[in-house]
Amino acid sequence: MRKLSGAQILLEVLQEQGVEVIFGYPGGAVINLYDHLPDYSCRHILVRHEQAAVHAADGYARATGKTGVALVTSGPGATNTVTGLATANMDSIPLVVFTGQVPTPLIGNDAFQEADIVGITRPCTKHNYLVKKIEDLERIVNEAFHIAGSGRPGPVLIDLPKDIIAGQWVKKKSVQPLLKGYNPTYAGHAGQIQRAMQVLFKARRPLFYVGGGVILANAASELTELACRLNMPVTTTLMGLGAFPEDDYLSLGMLGMHGTYRANMAVTGSDVLVAFGARFDDRVTGRIDKFAPDAKVIHVDIDPTSISKNVTVDIPIVGDLSDVLRKMLAVVKSSPEAAELCAAGHDEWLKKIANWRDQHRLSYEQDDVIKPQFVVEKISQLTRGQDPIISTEVGQNQMWAAQFFTFTRPRTWLTSGGLGTMGYGLPAAMGAQVAFPGRLVIDIAGDGSIQMNSQELATVVQYNLPVKVIILNNGYLGMVRQWQELFFAKHYSSTQMNHAPDFVKLAEAYGALGLRARTPAEVEPVLLQAFSHPGPVVVDVVVAAEENVYPMVPAGEAISNMLLV
Repeated sequence: MRKLSGAQILLEVLQEQGVEVIFGYPGGAVINLYDHLPDYSCRHILVRHEQAAVHAADGYARATGKTGVALVTSGPGATNTVTGLATANMDSIPLVVFTGQVPTPLIGNDAFQEADIVGITRPCTKHNYLVKKIEDLERIVNEAFHIAGSGRPGPVLIDLPKDIIAGQWVKKKSVQPLLKGYNPTYAGHAGQIQRAMQVLFKARRPLFYVGGGVILANAASELTELACRLNMPVTTTLMGLGAFPEDDYLSLGMLGMHGTYRANMAVTGSDVLVAFGARFDDRVTGRIDKFAPDAKVIHVDIDPTSISKNVTVDIPIVGDLSDVLRKMLAVVKSSPEAAELCAAGHDEWLKKIANWRDQHRLSYEQDDVIKPQFVVEKISQLTRGQDPIISTEVGQNQMWAAQFFTFTRPRTWLTSGGLGTMGYGLPAAMGAQVAFPGRLVIDIAGDGSIQMNSQELATVVQYNLPVKVIILNNGYLGMVRQWQELFFAKHYSSTQMNHAPDFVKLAEAYGALGLRARTPAEVEPVLLQAFSHPGPVVVDVVVAAEENVYPMVPAGEAISNMLLV
């Protein structure tokens, strides 16, 4: 047993945890850590802003299923992580974020670059720590990874005073943490599962409502098998895209504020609604008393606090989704006659849903000006079979990507669902590209959002990360402008982007390839050129300025009350 510095202990524990990459930005409070970093196997990606470090770790985590790691300095470095932490917390993404802190004797004295980051981030992390004694460091780091990746995942912050990092201690053999009072329930209750299946077998208008929890639990294959065996229609949330293949006839696409007509009508008309890893947020439910008004609600989630939080549930099942879905499949396989009758009994329901689909398909009219939906459809068509990873910024670009890209696999969709964080897409794509250097990674962006973290073009160029940024450039903060058009008499207050950079020149200034499409005929060849280029690319697509995202459910309305045009 040998004495090591706190920095060395931390880096050795990261190696033991299997951490392959750290996204970070150095500073005085963590300089000891950076001094030892080249001696360890963890790859470090130098970002250009600490917010981007957390978003990149987040994108890495979503794409891989592993826990993402970020490292920043104290004070402003630490406070710059807050948006990334809140983003990950809302979407249940496992992260461990290390922040530097002033030496322990100076904490509370308003020392240079001091910030109470533990106090600041309590509301937006799953848990956080201030390391007060070096002998606690190894235990805390192991606990942080356990907490971040277990139960309902989430971000954990560890604040590291400079004297703790520089101090000396004997590293012990890491052991599995045992945390009193923290015991997530993984095994779904057999009795509740039986109750749920009996209700489901008798349903005539059932619907699976699938959230991001299915992807986080790596349970997409079990969900797909269950839906197919029972001939069960499936709608997904924004976070659930990819959990069920959208090219399957049972897929209704996304539900909610900008969901498909057939999905929202199916929810409203269902007699049994089974929610898997979803939290009934306001963008999905609309007016609560009109949400699935005639349905028995079955809710499966690993987080008991999410059940009956917004919508009263008839049959709650707490447990890991992969465990619960396997047990549901076991019931189906042990009751073949009931399962066959169940599946056959949904034909009329599926015909009705197909009729809703035919009445109101997602559509647009392409004329002489490029429509943003056309661009997303082209991206989907041109990348079919290539298994691309799609990230987005937030706003209209995000909704068009959700509506018009066909997702068939989990962990191919990276977006800020709960917090709606502009500037998320480029660093998230960067994180995914680090994880999968050989895959096509595309950030579908807006001209407003992309400017919030466009400095990360320097990072993708430095590390030769071939991210493709497709900007749907409409000259507005598009989603806010849409609300102003529909509900504020076209009073476009502060939403016109009257002065924006030349995105082609911006790309070139950073050393990336810049391309532009101004007409519909230019879209496909420009996209093909971008996708075939071996390095990072920015494509500026000049689209219709006042195109809107439809369908749209006005705030406070029932999701069956949609604006369709």
